[in-house]
Amino acid sequence: MTEISDIPEFLRALFDRAVEVADPMQSLAAALPQKPEGRLVVVGAGKASARMAEAVEAAWGPCEGLVITRYGYARPCERIEIVEAAHPVPDEAGAAATARMLELLETLGEGDTVLALISGGASALLTCPAGRITLAEKQSVNQSLLSSGAPIGAMNVVRKHLSRVKGGQLAAAAHPAEMVALLISDVPGDDPAMIGSGPTVGCESTAAEARAILERYGIDMPASVRAVLAGETGVVAPGDARLEKVENILYAAPSQSLAAAARMAEERGVEAVMLGDALEGEAREVARAQADLARRTRAEMTRNAAPKLLLSGGELTVTRRGDGIGGPNAEFALALALALDGAEGIHAIACDTDGVDGAAEVAGAVIGPHTLGAARDQGIDAEEALARNDAHRFFDAIGAQVVTGPTLTNVNDFRAILVLPPA
Repeated sequence: MTEISDIPEFLRALFDRAVEVADPMQSLAAALPQKPEGRLVVVGAGKASARMAEAVEAAWGPCEGLVITRYGYARPCERIEIVEAAHPVPDEAGAAATARMLELLETLGEGDTVLALISGGASALLTCPAGRITLAEKQSVNQSLLSSGAPIGAMNVVRKHLSRVKGGQLAAAAHPAEMVALLISDVPGDDPAMIGSGPTVGCESTAAEARAILERYGIDMPASVRAVLAGETGVVAPGDARLEKVENILYAAPSQSLAAAARMAEERGVEAVMLGDALEGEAREVARAQADLARRTRAEMTRNAAPKLLLSGGELTVTRRGDGIGGPNAEFALALALALDGAEGIHAIACDTDGVDGAAEVAGAVIGPHTLGAARDQGIDAEEALARNDAHRFFDAIGAQVVTGPTLTNVNDFRAILVLPPA
């Protein structure tokens, strides 16, 4: 039987490998086309965008441009200006930088080229409210969406129609220049129209659909929001002529990171089982389902069987019920520990590959048969912590958090459940 001497270390190494293969400095150069002649402008937004810009200049040399990334995620570039702004709720810094980006694109014409660098987080970082919507109103709607339990696809439909830059509008602003967009996927299904709310990709959704989503999740709509969603918005249809010179290239995705982790596990004699790279749903419900699967998997194993690793990605959601500090990955891990209830031979890690789970500077957590016992020793009630959406404080108290700092990439959730055979 394969021996793994330090299980938390092994699980963390798998996560680190998943992040490493999505690092733009490792993966972007192969996706870059030949450097174009004439004027070239680099723009971008997202948690990985500054790292992407750094990789572009490493390959092409100094470039004119402006990129917006999350606070703490800036990278040194020679000429591309890096602006830091707030995520997941937009702020004035993001709004001002977005306005400047649109002004820059308006100076372009025939024969010019735009390289757009888009990764997860661009939805909040590229912010230019439509109509008479104020930034404060946009922030309120966005915060309500994040707490509603709405899937990321629904959130992005709303974000597009409340914006002057999403849903193909960034690309339209660059017309008639050529545009090549390099994308890192952080959305289930890797739909380019959903990555960062699709600033370079046309969208068929309507304002009426966006309004229906807000109504479905009981989100208050200021009069300015109702006015924008009452008519046509600036979202660009896929067949619009302004998108004819746009090429969107998806070069990094969750499936690649999960595959890299699977190969690493198999090199250690662990059998990897892929559960999917596009899982969605309520974190605690998915956790319960995967706990059942892990229990069944172990019950079917013989004593000499190879360990199994249940891998999954995607983007889970949390419907906020309490006043705690948590995120989808930590909540998944806590719900998984509760569902397993100390079951022997089952360990797991659940982390966000951008290093930020929810709004906390924590990637996620690791669990094992000891998790609930460690909490009891600290006088912590795991059930109460889950009820309050307080998973980050729970794992902090028992020393089971995974803290990476900025990873400079974002290919969504990484979950790995290690199932050992009976002793």
